[in-house]
Formats: sequence, C-alpha cells, structure tokens
Amino acid sequence: MSATNEINKANAQHSTGPKSEAGKQRSALNALRHGLTSQIVVMPSEDLEAYQLHVANFHKEHRPKGALESNLVQTIADINWRQHRVAAMETNLFTLASQGRTPASADTPPEIQDALAQATAVEKYHRAISNLSLHSARLARQLVLTIKQLRELQQARLAEEAAELTDLARIIEMHESEGQSFDPTSLGFVFTEPEIKAHLQSRTRDRLAREAFHYLGAAA
Repeated sequence: MSATNEINKANAQHSTGPKSEAGKQRSALNALRHGLTSQIVVMPSEDLEAYQLHVANFHKEHRPKGALESNLVQTIADINWRQHRVAAMETNLFTLASQGRTPASADTPPEIQDALAQATAVEKYHRAISNLSLHSARLARQLVLTIKQLRELQQARLAEEAAELTDLARIIEMHESEGQSFDPTSLGFVFTEPEIKAHLQSRTRDRLAREAFHYLGAAA
C-alpha cells in the first residue's frame, strides 16, 4: 500500500459517513466527482510530500498533546488543504473559460479581456461555481468550529498542567529543603524534566522579584 493510501485510510477511520454499501458507493462516486467532501484527503493529482509538509507545519504551530488534540490539528490541516483545492478549482474554471472565449480585438485592453473571461466563466460554469462557493462556506464554518474546539481543549489542559506543576514544585522544594530527592513519577506526575526545570526557574524568578520589591519598599 502506498503512503498516500495509508494516509487516506487513516483519515477515513475518523469519518461518520454512510454505513450501507449503497451509501458508501454513492459517497465514493461523489468524492471522485469533486474531491471536496471526499474521504480521500490527498487526491491522485496532488503532491503527497506537499501535503505531509502542510500537516507538519500545522502540528508545529499548534503543538498538540494527546490523541484528541492531534486529531483536531489533523482535521484543521485537512480542511485548509481542501480550501486550497476549492480555490484551485475555481481558478481552473476561469482559466478554461478564458481559453475558450472568442478572441478579442487587438486593441482591447488586457483588463477588459480579463473581465470578459470572468463574465464568461460565471455564465458558462454557473452551477459549478455555485457548488464551489457552497463547499467553501461549509469548510470555513467547519474550520472555525474545529479551531474553537482545539483552543478550548488546550486552554483547559494548560490550566490543569499549571496547577499540577505548582503542586509538584511545592513538593520538590519541600524535599530539597530536607535534603531529600524526589521522583515525580512516584506520585503520577508525567511532566518532562525540561518542563519541571522551567517551572522551578520561573518560581525562583518570581520569588526573587517579590523579595526585591519588598526590600526596596522597606528601604524607602
């Protein structure tokens, strides 16, 4: 199985589409017809490496943790990929109309020729352009909703992590004051060493800043 097929198969597992065989067949035909609501994320004519880089950039930007956040970021990347496809299809329609129009006279300004080509495209491909507009609007709504879900999920997770790191820091400081070592995993903490170190350094900076403020206030 090719890498493209593997990616498409993995994405299809998240689908809640038709369950009957007849429904699946109709859905597959529709998918091949316009490639916008398809379970096939990467169409045969598209660049797999470009898609993989596209997805990687979204994961790099949103830095998801856990399966649910990762799935939401994947969905956001796929929606955006389909939005680019809609734009490309629209451009192709106008290009087709432009190539098929009656040649303008030599003295017709280029901007007038372009305007005529666009008018021809709207007239000739009215239904296709309308369908693209509907798909574009649907994708935009889905994108906004998915981003909202991701942000809410990440905000809740970050708040929970901050509270847990504060508790962990207090435990570590208590053990250090008694000259004892402490293994965070013994109490179920799952933070990495750099995360713990960064939080402890932040607490130290805050404490020193408070002490300096009180000292300067007392001296004044």
